Amino acid sequence: MGVREAGGNRYSPFKLFRYPDRVKGLPRHSDTIAGPVHVRIKPTNRCNHNCWYCAYKSEDLSLGEEMNQRDEIPREKILEIIDDLSELGTEAVTFSGGGEPFAYPHLLEALQALVDRGLSFAALTNGALVKGEVASFFAQHGTWLRVSLDAWDGASYAKSRSVKEGEYGKVLENMARFQAFGGTCSLGVSFIVTRDNQYHLEEATERLIETGVESIKFSPCIVSGVGRENLEHHEPIFETVREKIESIIADKASHGVEIYDAYHLLDDKFDKDYTWCPMQQLLTVIAADQQVYTCQDKAYTQSGTLGSLKETRFKNLWLKEKSRFFKVDPSRDCDHHCVSNAKNRMLLDFLDLNENRAVFV
Repeated sequence: MGVREAGGNRYSPFKLFRYPDRVKGLPRHSDTIAGPVHVRIKPTNRCNHNCWYCAYKSEDLSLGEEMNQRDEIPREKILEIIDDLSELGTEAVTFSGGGEPFAYPHLLEALQALVDRGLSFAALTNGALVKGEVASFFAQHGTWLRVSLDAWDGASYAKSRSVKEGEYGKVLENMARFQAFGGTCSLGVSFIVTRDNQYHLEEATERLIETGVESIKFSPCIVSGVGRENLEHHEPIFETVREKIESIIADKASHGVEIYDAYHLLDDKFDKDYTWCPMQQLLTVIAADQQVYTCQDKAYTQSGTLGSLKETRFKNLWLKEKSRFFKVDPSRDCDHHCVSNAKNRMLLDFLDLNENRAVFV
């Protein structure tokens, strides 16, 4: 749910159906493996923040078990990867963590390479390093930039991220300057809802609107790799948060800011009864350790590894062996949070249609 902008919703589970040929040509139905539509690149594992709920640092979450915080993709390799993505027909790249993507020393050069090859790009960031030439370039050429936040003032920000209290104000200043560059890139916020901030959502929203953000997405904090423990965290605050978000949507409907409500109890993100993950072929992950992973929820894990790029190119790895895409059995291997669960179910329902009956729409 959310406020719909003139150009359509930014958030939708149906984006993948803009690529019907790629969906129909998934390897279960064809021996020809198309390149991924979208690739998430985690260029570095270095981060200037230490969020208490970080998926790569928290002992309660499964990500990061194989993660070396000093890893980052070498300059020559990132440019090689971008060449391969262009050749494979990939259309978009999102930079994320791992670490903080704006801490990656070759980010500006990588962005220029993407522009030269006509690929769209976006990023998930903590916002602290979004400044200077790289921020200006991103504002002019990027599609969207989403800043992760969980606080409403300097003290709460410092507590949740183990940084100095003045850092919150600096991030808001960076966001305002980003908008002042006057580019076409959409600036949004991913607001992570926790027990600590449940009573401050309206206050945080007001400050963010003042910076000029175009969208705010409210999502539940993932505190554990066990579904039940996430329910225990959110159930006591669920009704309060629901009322707050609904009030914000009603109040901000005329402000031109898209408020996207993704806050729920996470009960649909953990359990899987299907044995094949088709989304990994449409959206895959290349991480700072130069490994290719099935998805962001299995990054830096042995079970999610599709192969290494240290001795080969991405296009060669991708096209080499169809069986790698069936190694992961979600019903057996993915009892953790899965951002693609709903999309997988929708895809599998579509791909399993009886063709004789499908015409009766």
